[in-house]
Amino acid sequence: MVAEVRKLMKRYPSFVLDEVSFDLERGKITGFIGRNGAGKTTTIKSMLNLIHPDSGDVRFFGMPIVDNKTGIKKRIGYSTGTVSWYPRKKIRDIVDIIKRFYETWDDTAYHKYLELFSIDEIKTPLELSEGMKVKLNLLLALSHRSEVLILDEPTSGLDPFSRNELLEIFTKLKEDGTAVFFSTHIISDIEKCADDIVYISRGKIIAALPKADFILKYSVDGETLEDTMLRMEGGMIHA
Repeated sequence: MVAEVRKLMKRYPSFVLDEVSFDLERGKITGFIGRNGAGKTTTIKSMLNLIHPDSGDVRFFGMPIVDNKTGIKKRIGYSTGTVSWYPRKKIRDIVDIIKRFYETWDDTAYHKYLELFSIDEIKTPLELSEGMKVKLNLLLALSHRSEVLILDEPTSGLDPFSRNELLEIFTKLKEDGTAVFFSTHIISDIEKCADDIVYISRGKIIAALPKADFILKYSVDGETLEDTMLRMEGGMIHA
């Protein structure tokens, strides 16, 4: 396993992340699904030590992230759907700063994704559309040859063509041995590319298993994965 999440707990006044556990495997795409407010972003931020869980354990490459944060984060690509740093600097200047932190920075990969995403290095993040900001975050995450790619709603704000393009990139990364973990509420994206599904509802993991097993266990004949999710949420998970 490249990542092991065990019994993560995080309590807020109106929400509890309740003993969240699952694994990520090398060369697998894992879709993290659940409705808005289910705990996807809290889980991801807890995994990366961006917020501090009340209890639980997260390990990457067999090492606890709390004791090995710097080394682990150099081997992980992380992206949210927003860009909040250096909003008025040109993208090429941002890249010149960021690449210094990664011994594994790959200029060839950077220029490949720069062209694929049609990003203009002369622009600033402030000048980008929401969809292009998503692509910029992904560009930076993909350019230092991450062994694990952790993405919070990466397809949010992208048009259908760009979303499909991104899912194809995920598939290629998987073939190269990268573990891809991405949250989404666009269930059709999961149907297209995911090997495994982690399903969270109201702060609890309902299922963490291969997609084929999830469909076999929870879906009924003729249902899409989205139909299954809607039925489970509507009936508060009885399937």
